[in-house]
Amino acid sequence: MKKQNRQMRLRFTIISAAIFFSISSIAQSNDVVIDKIIAKVDDYIILKSELERSYLDFLSRGQMRGSNAKCDILQQLVVNKMLMAQSEIDSIFVDDAEVNNNLDRRMSMMAQQFGGEEAIIKAYGKSIEQIRAEIFDNIKEQLTIQRMQSTLTSELKVTPAEVKKFFKNIPQDSLPYFSTEVSIAQIMIDAEPGKEQKDKVRNLLLDIKDQIESGISFEVLAKKYSQDPGSAANGGQLGFYGRGELAPEYEATALSLKPGEISMPVETQFGFHLIQLQEKRGNTYKTRHILITPQPNQADYARAEQYLDSLRTMIQLDSITFQAAAKEYSDDQLTSSAGGFFQDETGALRVSAEELDPNIFFTIDTMKIGTITKPLRFQKEDGSYAYRILYFKNKIPPHQANLDDDYQKIAAAALTQKKNRKISQWFDKARGNVFIEIDPEYNYCNLTN
Repeated sequence: MKKQNRQMRLRFTIISAAIFFSISSIAQSNDVVIDKIIAKVDDYIILKSELERSYLDFLSRGQMRGSNAKCDILQQLVVNKMLMAQSEIDSIFVDDAEVNNNLDRRMSMMAQQFGGEEAIIKAYGKSIEQIRAEIFDNIKEQLTIQRMQSTLTSELKVTPAEVKKFFKNIPQDSLPYFSTEVSIAQIMIDAEPGKEQKDKVRNLLLDIKDQIESGISFEVLAKKYSQDPGSAANGGQLGFYGRGELAPEYEATALSLKPGEISMPVETQFGFHLIQLQEKRGNTYKTRHILITPQPNQADYARAEQYLDSLRTMIQLDSITFQAAAKEYSDDQLTSSAGGFFQDETGALRVSAEELDPNIFFTIDTMKIGTITKPLRFQKEDGSYAYRILYFKNKIPPHQANLDDDYQKIAAAALTQKKNRKISQWFDKARGNVFIEIDPEYNYCNLTN
């Protein structure tokens, strides 16, 4: 028994505390697999297809095949189901609005990678609604597991002494070798639609409202005009939401309506909505809407470019630092909090040159260290356009990991090991309190008590 526990702890140092389906694994779900239940954890089940998809994802990330690889993955799937069961006990939930926001981002990424929604439909042989429905539950489980793991490990930290000890315990021939890395920051400014573009959208929505009130189906017009990828195909249906789950302006308007009444155009961060209240039930309400987002015109883009150029001038005159300007003015939430710097997965303010967006890579290839570009127009992941300036701060040549250059990465690895050990200890303790049944085919994994 002690030997088994030691093996489990060792496995936790090898694999991450959560195995999630990547976008590529969604495509793999179309593969033909003779499915069956291979594990039960209380009311949760693990299918053979789930294990096989996770194993294929494991291999696709360049991991080596091994005799224990599938056992490691199956154990992690069991842990994930236990975390789901524990989240119910501890009342840790993820609301549908958060899941839909995450899902919208993933669908936008997929649309960009495949070249549009039609290409996605052709690749998977399914409608966008079917794909979203299949992914929804997976994302909800992923987010719940993340939140549960955070609850168990959020107080853990590593000291400099622990980081040094962790590094010294890595065999010299196992130290990672890092390729060229660069420190790059950006300030991004979105082109905001001006009054002219907003008035066009308002007038269009008022015309649509007139059509609905003259007898044309709300559902038909939502399918024709709405730009909400999550609800347009369903006639604008959003279903029931509680207070605080939707945009404040949307909620305030919806709750001011009578059932069946349609609002005037309402502006939120997503654009302009026509809202129809369908039903109120306790503290929840059901609506459908038609969303149209104003698009910038050439004058709006020119205004954004000029504004960004003025920021660049202020930075070059030392009126403000690049980092301070990024924090205060950049519209890119992913980089602004770090002073505009791109970060790797550990939070270090530099990234591998090999992983850079090709447009950025070829731009800095012509730059000198310490310089700032003029405003550059580029296409974002969601397909829209914006302007940015890039600051090329530093370039780190290829090297073997060391504490001086890579402290933050080593500290992150040490913290991950500490968190994995905590989850392992929790698993050893908690598994005696839940019903776990493993298919005899996988008895060699020694996952049951």
